[in-house]
Amino acid sequence: MHPYNTEHMIKITFPDGAVREYEAGVNAIDIATSISEGLARNVLSAEVNGEVWDATRAIHEDAQLKLFTWREEEGKAAFWHSSAHVMAEALESIYPGTKFGIGPAIENGFYYDVDTGDKNLSIEDLPEIEKKMIELAREKNSFERTEISKDDAIKFFKEKNDEYKLELLEDLEDGSITFYKQGNFVDLCRGPHIPSTAPIKAVKLLNVAGAYWRGDETKKQMTRIYGVSFPKQKELTEHLAMIEEAKKRDHRKLGQELELFMFSEKVGAGLPIWLPKGTALRTRLEDFLKKEQIKRGYQPVITPHIGKKDLYVTSGHYEKYGEDSFQPIHTPREGEEFLLKPMNCPHHCEIFGNKPHSYKDLPIRIAEFGTVYRYEQSGELHGLTRVRGFTQDDAHIFCTPDQVKAEFLNVLELTKLVIKKLGFEKYTAQISLRDPDNKEKYIGSDENWEKAERAIIEATQEAELETTTAYGEAAFYGPKLDFMIRDALNRSWQLGTIQVDYNLPERFKLEYTGADNAPHRPVMIHRAPFGSMERFIGVLTEHCGGKFPLWLTPDQFAILPISDKYLDYAKQIKDALASQEIRGYIDSRTESIGRKIRDTELKKIPIMLIVGEQEQEKNQVAVRMQGEGDKGAMSLDDFVSFFNTLLEV
Repeated sequence: MHPYNTEHMIKITFPDGAVREYEAGVNAIDIATSISEGLARNVLSAEVNGEVWDATRAIHEDAQLKLFTWREEEGKAAFWHSSAHVMAEALESIYPGTKFGIGPAIENGFYYDVDTGDKNLSIEDLPEIEKKMIELAREKNSFERTEISKDDAIKFFKEKNDEYKLELLEDLEDGSITFYKQGNFVDLCRGPHIPSTAPIKAVKLLNVAGAYWRGDETKKQMTRIYGVSFPKQKELTEHLAMIEEAKKRDHRKLGQELELFMFSEKVGAGLPIWLPKGTALRTRLEDFLKKEQIKRGYQPVITPHIGKKDLYVTSGHYEKYGEDSFQPIHTPREGEEFLLKPMNCPHHCEIFGNKPHSYKDLPIRIAEFGTVYRYEQSGELHGLTRVRGFTQDDAHIFCTPDQVKAEFLNVLELTKLVIKKLGFEKYTAQISLRDPDNKEKYIGSDENWEKAERAIIEATQEAELETTTAYGEAAFYGPKLDFMIRDALNRSWQLGTIQVDYNLPERFKLEYTGADNAPHRPVMIHRAPFGSMERFIGVLTEHCGGKFPLWLTPDQFAILPISDKYLDYAKQIKDALASQEIRGYIDSRTESIGRKIRDTELKKIPIMLIVGEQEQEKNQVAVRMQGEGDKGAMSLDDFVSFFNTLLEV
């Protein structure tokens, strides 16, 4: 136990509202011990008055307290960040003189950007580093936090000749700098960290990659080492099995095998090309949403892929995305510049402002599958999930403040339908509200903010949506709701979003005439259930392992004739099914039926229809389901009925 300041007591308030008194100087571990020894052994970090701290850091004033173990994301983040420091200690031990950039926790593990000088690290070096990490973790060294002056910090890293830490120090204010030490390793770090290295029982370093210092391609390329760690070996084993399954489901691999999309160096990195089968899949997704939108009163529009630079200066997107956008397009007219559009919203604002509106016209719902462009760094590109050109299922709703809640409910109902239709069963939504203690960084009146935030909270409650709330995470122009989807491997993806915006209507001077015959600003709701078609299809491909829902898959069946003698009958079957809007093809290759079945299985075609002499004589098809085997012979009418029951599942 730490020595306490016995002059006064402090009140600690727990998440359930319970309040206990402790002597000033108590820390989260001590508090956990007062509740349960078992709890104390498992505490990794703590939240003190909204800020995540080391569990060993002294608390000197009244505080709201949350304790985090391995079960909570905050606990995992501290565990993995601490593991990054242990990896750095191992690297310094094995390769003296190593310099360090940053080493954060990420969603599933950690990384550290390092400069090992003349030593070029490769994946073959990782086992030795892992072994050293476990050796160091077993020393059970405490993570010790020290506040240090900027001058002393600069002196320390000058002696180590570490230009990376010296550059980081340039951005830090004196009085806000902390060092962390465990064993023989000292690092510049804000924390938090776990109490000691003891809980780190299982480690796997996964990959080595190049990474430009601070993401700047003009700066030196460092070595980024990725890793993951766990408190139990069993959890690491399960995680590695999940990684292997993820490799099998990688949408880049499946997209090539299933002939969905491609990339071309001549076209340009990050610019996907949709092949016929991928186009068919994507079109079906779009058609599904378009149909649902029409039911809900959305008006489809089409806007150009480019716009004058002034449009995006007005909207603020040039200031926000200018550095990440393609360079302006200069026309023959002097001083005239266009941009590939980074967002669809400014175009939709122009549509709303095209003619006068009364409050009786609102809400106005404008929808577009609009393609936008951002110049992402080449090292950040990743298949369909991080591209430079992508299509958003974008819509913007212009409404009165009193209509926000009803419109939110409408969008929530649509988004839940999309999630269910595509087979995602686990999801939550994060309500992002403004920081009540720092309202200056937001635009709009308190009245409008309170009305919008209340509308979002009430709408999610009425929709019985599982939510979390994050204060201070709202956009500067309004509160928002982000959908966090968990896939078949329990990975979290941020897909759909709904945002309330007071900013763009103000910037574009949008108005409607109210019942009082005076001009009023509309509220603008941004909404995209898919998010982007590219990212959504990439996530969906991995979620279902390429076995798309039957209604969506490009080829729903393959007809496999036993020999060429039955090709004519196969064509009759195909034409009959096409008339019922059932999609498929004939495998007319001169191959054995066994080979055709194997190849069709690999293509993940849901249904195989095998036809030979017996099927032709009886006007039947032998039905075989992908991954399930034979379903017996059926007449064409029976097969169509069987197929329709599958669509309903």
